[in-house]
Amino acid sequence: MRCLSAIIFSLTACASAGPGVTSADCTLMPKDDFGPTGTVAVRAEVVVSGLEVPWGLAFLPGSTDLLVTERPGRIRLVRNGSLVTTPVATVPLAPGGEGGLLGIALDADFANTRAFFIYATTGTATDKQNRVERWTLSSDSLSASFDRVLFGGIGAAQFHDGGRLRIGPDGKLYVGTGDAREPSRSQDPASLNGKLLRLNTDGTIPSDNPTPNSAVFISGIRNTQGFDWFDATTLVITDHGPSAELMRSGHDEVSIARAGDNLGWPTIYGCGTSERLVTPRITWTTAVPPGGAALYSGNAIPEWRGNLLVGVLGSAHLHRVVFDAEKRVSAHEVYFRGADTLGRIREVITGPDGELWLTTSNCDGRGSCGTDKDKIVRVVPR
Repeated sequence: MRCLSAIIFSLTACASAGPGVTSADCTLMPKDDFGPTGTVAVRAEVVVSGLEVPWGLAFLPGSTDLLVTERPGRIRLVRNGSLVTTPVATVPLAPGGEGGLLGIALDADFANTRAFFIYATTGTATDKQNRVERWTLSSDSLSASFDRVLFGGIGAAQFHDGGRLRIGPDGKLYVGTGDAREPSRSQDPASLNGKLLRLNTDGTIPSDNPTPNSAVFISGIRNTQGFDWFDATTLVITDHGPSAELMRSGHDEVSIARAGDNLGWPTIYGCGTSERLVTPRITWTTAVPPGGAALYSGNAIPEWRGNLLVGVLGSAHLHRVVFDAEKRVSAHEVYFRGADTLGRIREVITGPDGELWLTTSNCDGRGSCGTDKDKIVRVVPR
C-alpha cells in the first residue's frame, strides 16, 4: 500500500494500516513522524509540583480552587495556586497496574450537592474491578467523605483500565473504559469494557441511551483517556492503538463519534474501514499514545480556540489537531518536545481562566520522575 505523507499543515489521505480499504477522511502519519513543530508562541507555567501521577483535575466553581486525583489514591486540593499538604481524602484501591484513582468530575449540581465522582480500581490484586464512586466535599473543601458506589462491575486488569470522567453538555456523566486486556470485550454489547458509558448522575441508566437498559453509549474502544464534545451530539475521542496485540502495533487514534457508534477495535485499526464501524480522522504509525484531550474553549490563546489539544504519553508532547467544517483533520502540530519537553502528559482541560491546564505523568514508572515529581501546568501565551 502507498501513503501520501503529511507535510507541515497540508494533510492528505493515507492507505489503511489495518483491514479494509483507504478512507479519504483518515490521515495516517508515517513511522516516527508525530507532526510538525507548533507555530503558536506559548509557554508552560508550573502551578504546583510534588505530585505523584496526577490523573484528573476538577475546578471548583466560584473560586480558584481545584481538586486533583493522584493515581496511588489521594484526592488533593490546590488552593490559591498552592498544593494543600494534607490530602482531601485517601481512597482504598486494588494494588498494581495502570489502574488506581483515575478520573474525577463534579456533579452537574455541585453548588447545591457538593458531590463529585471518581473512577477507582478496587478489590485485591487477583479480584479487582473499576467503578465510579460518589463523594461529598466539605464546605471548606479540605476534606471529603465517601457517599456510595455509583456504578460498578467494570472489568479491571494490569493495563487498559480507561478512567476518564466528564459531565457532558446534557448533564449526564460519561465514563471512558478500557478493554482490560481482553479485546473481544470491546465488541461485546453485554460488557462494560472498551466503551464510553453514559449515566444519570444518580447512577441510573438514561432512558434515551442507544440500547434500552444499557449504559453503553459508544463501543469498539481499546483504552480511551480523553474525549470532548463539538456539540450536544458529536464527540471527539482519543484511543490507544494496539501494543503488539494481534500482531499489530502503534496506530493510536482520534475519532469523531455519536451515540451508538462503534470505533472498531479490534476489528479494524489504523485507517481501516468496515461497514458500520468508525474510521479515525488521524492515526500515528508509531505509538503516541494519547492521555487526556480537550477542545479548547478559552480565550487566552485565540489561535487554538475550537481545536483539539491532546496530551500524549510515550512521545511526550502536546498535540494540537485542527478540524475543518466537515470535521476532517486540516492541520496538526506538536508542542513541548525536545528541549521544551514536559515529559509525559496525562490530563488536558480548559480552565475557568480560559487557559489550558495539563498534568504530567512522569512518576508512573515509564517517565523520569525527578525531585520535583509530577506537576500541574498552565499553558499561557509567550
